[in-house]
Parts: sequence; structure tokens; C-alpha cells
Amino acid sequence: MHPPVVPAEGHPIRGVLFDMNSTLLHGGDPVRWFTAATRLLARDPTLGGAHPDPGPAGWPIPDLDALVPWTVQMWGLAREVDPTSERDLSPQRHREVYREMVARVGIIPTALGDALYDTMVDQWEAYEEAPAVLAQLRARGIRIAILSNVGFDPRAVLERTGLAQLADALVFSYEVGVVKPHPDIFRIAAQRLGLPPEDLLMVGDSLEDDAGGAALGIRTLLLPRTAAPHHGLAQVLRLVG
Repeated sequence: MHPPVVPAEGHPIRGVLFDMNSTLLHGGDPVRWFTAATRLLARDPTLGGAHPDPGPAGWPIPDLDALVPWTVQMWGLAREVDPTSERDLSPQRHREVYREMVARVGIIPTALGDALYDTMVDQWEAYEEAPAVLAQLRARGIRIAILSNVGFDPRAVLERTGLAQLADALVFSYEVGVVKPHPDIFRIAAQRLGLPPEDLLMVGDSLEDDAGGAALGIRTLLLPRTAAPHHGLAQVLRLVG
């Protein structure tokens, strides 16, 4: 294995690669998510292949004290179910892995699990500073790519949150056939921005996934996941200068 390329001291950053989920976007309010799912299930009780009788009061919101922590940690469980990240290479596999996670939790009926999946992306929100930070980068002439391990097309949520319009390139694992941390997906992002890796900064939340570009000489900033509405993305502006 070749040693990582190290950019020369003072080498300018001309492009930024942003991870998507838990970096630019967060999952939204878990209570609102469960409310949306139960409303969907009340309208279509055949989800998951089940035909339950919700009763005259409709589907109640489940025990949130037990389930809210799961909504925060669910994709960590996905690493146990799918350690090679096959879920991020196809929509079908993504749903299969999700269903297996729900089954492992053991307290979510199949139909409710499917309703949660079908309403999940609708709950995603941008961290409050994300649009402004990307806009400021563009104003400084910095090129931007959103680089995500994702098993389905997230363009609708990126457009809804105003982030798609601020990116020069969108690189999704299920479209390019490779997942982070493999260097090839970082190489693809660099090519789409028309910049060499040593001119780039990668911003993400996962050491396991987002540091893979370091082997190409891409500088990397990791911001720990947070449930707060801000994520410290202003640090990117300081690094770019």
C-alpha cells in the first residue's frame, strides 16, 4: 500500500467534499417521524404485507421512550447487519437491511417499520448553518460536492433543503457502484469537481467512512454527530480561509 499523499504546507483548499447524513442533514424530530408513520399506516394498513385492524382510534404512537434512542442509533446497528455496506449500493438492499434492523429491535411491527421507512426521508432537515456555509464557500470560489453513502436517490431532500442548488457535483454510492471509505469514490468526486485530491477538504462525521480520501491526499475534517440544530460547519470556512 502506498503512503498517503500529504499536501504541502499552505496548499490552498479549492474544493470541499461534504458527507450528507449527520454532516449536512440530520434525521429531524423522532416524535414527528413516528406521528407521520402512524398516520400513513392508518391510511394504508396493508404496509408490510400485514392486514391489521387499527381499531376505532387508529394507530397509536408507540412507546417513544423505548424507540427514540433506536432512531438515533439505527444506522450504527446497520453496520452489524451489513458490515460491507451493500445497503448503499441499491434501493432494494437498503430496504432489506432496514427491515432486518427492525426485526432485531423486536418491538416494532413489520407494518409500522415499513411506514417508518416510507416517511423517513421526509423528516430529514438541514443543519441550520448548512445552506449559509455552502453559499459562502461558493461566494469564495470554492467548488462543492456532496459525497454520500446512500442506497437511494436523495435529490428530493437536498432540493427541499436548498443544498442541491449549492453543490457543483452530487456523488452517491448507489449510482457510482462504490462506497466510502474506498478511495475510488473520493477519486470520482475529485474528477467531477475538476480538481486534484490535494486541493480538496473532506468534511464528515465518521472516521470509518469519511477518512478514506486521506490515502489520496485529501485533508479531512470530522465533526462528531450531534442532535443539536447546529453542527459546527463554520469550521470549514476557517479552514478554507
